[in-house]
Amino acid sequence: MPVPVICTTLLIEKSPQALPLGAACVASAINHSPELKDKCEVSLKAFCLEDKDFPKESVLAAKYIAEKLIEKAESAEQVVFCFSCFVWNIKILSAAAKILRAKGYVCIAGGPEITAHPSFYKDFDYTVSGEGEVSVPKLISEILMKKSEKSDRVIISPSPDLTVIHSPYLDGIIDPSEYEGALWELARGCPFKCAYCYESKGEKTVRLFPMERIKAELELFAKKKVPQVFVLDPTYNVNKKRAVELLRLIAKKTPDTFYYFEARAELMDRELAREFTSIPCALQIGLQSANEQTLKLVNRPFDKKKFCKGLSILNEEGVTFGLDLIFGLPGESFGSFRDGIDFAISQYPNNLEIFCLSVLPGTDLFDRAESLGLVWEKEPPYHVIKTKEFTPDDMKRAEKLSKACSYFYNAGRAVPWFNSVCRVLKYKPAKLFELFYNEYSEICEKSCAKGCCEPHLEIEKIQLAFLQGQFKSKNLMRYYQATEDIVKFYGAISRTTDTGKSETITLNYDAEYVASDYASDIRYFTENLRPKKNRIQTFRNKGQVDFKKI
Repeated sequence: MPVPVICTTLLIEKSPQALPLGAACVASAINHSPELKDKCEVSLKAFCLEDKDFPKESVLAAKYIAEKLIEKAESAEQVVFCFSCFVWNIKILSAAAKILRAKGYVCIAGGPEITAHPSFYKDFDYTVSGEGEVSVPKLISEILMKKSEKSDRVIISPSPDLTVIHSPYLDGIIDPSEYEGALWELARGCPFKCAYCYESKGEKTVRLFPMERIKAELELFAKKKVPQVFVLDPTYNVNKKRAVELLRLIAKKTPDTFYYFEARAELMDRELAREFTSIPCALQIGLQSANEQTLKLVNRPFDKKKFCKGLSILNEEGVTFGLDLIFGLPGESFGSFRDGIDFAISQYPNNLEIFCLSVLPGTDLFDRAESLGLVWEKEPPYHVIKTKEFTPDDMKRAEKLSKACSYFYNAGRAVPWFNSVCRVLKYKPAKLFELFYNEYSEICEKSCAKGCCEPHLEIEKIQLAFLQGQFKSKNLMRYYQATEDIVKFYGAISRTTDTGKSETITLNYDAEYVASDYASDIRYFTENLRPKKNRIQTFRNKGQVDFKKI
């Protein structure tokens, strides 16, 4: 009778970004292992923190997972459980494994958190460091043949040849329709060695999946009408020729699917930017810090001139992009962190994601953290508590700016008008975020806690109330009517873009001027144009959003 092998993990949410790809890849590899043919019955079981019946308390959650896995094993005499472990789920999964081991089941663990320090976690029978597609099937074969000794519980896995790795999508192990999208591997590895990343100690090479597999997966995405795909390559555009080739293939096979890429601004040129405009997509670009000395300390190359040029090209070509910042990096003061926010917003990103630094075990930064003056949590998520330059109070202040930015700028869709408003108020972006948090801290906290699911129109009302107060306090109310128009106009355009539904709004100034470049200078706009009440209706026409006066 085949031995049940259950590949499992715990997801933060059920979404394309949280899809259990690692566990699915291992399941696919086990299925295709010649040594395990007819010996195993492989299945995938993913738990989710958002499931209605999933316990909120960690101890109960571990017990729940263990009980459900035992039920899935159907009382088989021998069962092997393979856990895919990350920073956010390791505590619960290791506790669940401890319960299962006490009942005589074999537990194997892999994933980024295990790879980081495989000898640390003792609640599993075996830990696998590295990519598991070759080593896990081999280990299971040895377990079934009674050839594996518990003294060899740590397995260091070599990087497999990607030409022989099977796709869990093509195998039917995982259905992207179930998650309303897909995580997509085009390559593994990274040419850069950023100290805070798991890739910091890896080989400085990029291994490519074969084009035959990529084309077949695209055909599957097209057949299933997958709405969105998150490309996992840490630097999609490191190989421009291949990046262009794949974008043209994507445009041909899945023209209606929205893609998310991670890219380097310094490697962007006009030709590549125009290829990005041929498909529905958005890029996320890691700035991390605008402090060049800080970036040197974490081995992240940065050419500010090339970086700005790359972003300028993206803006000129109309490519949507966001930026990332990290607070708590070595050598970064709170002042230079604020400067980083100001610099990032000045580049007109569609969103600005601001994170606390995690000192991840297994990274180069982890090895050097104490010498760099970092103090951090010794358990997941390993957040920095303080540095030589960043006090604990600074960390709290940075987190507040992050939450204000997330609500007011990102969820508030403020990119078309935010810099214009800052200029007329004579505030730098970080200052405006600070003032907003001070006035609306409760809203920022609640929004971040629940993932900001508030309707945009409600956020817009709060933005306008806040801005009206700021204009009034600075005796600049003569400029508020124009500001209100710009916020309302672009808000309506963005909502129609999202939903396709028309909206009707009333403006103080002629809509043609509000929609023009004149509106980028609110002072000039107000001082050279007379108010003219008018109503407009937004609408979608051939995929584009426009407006008409009514």
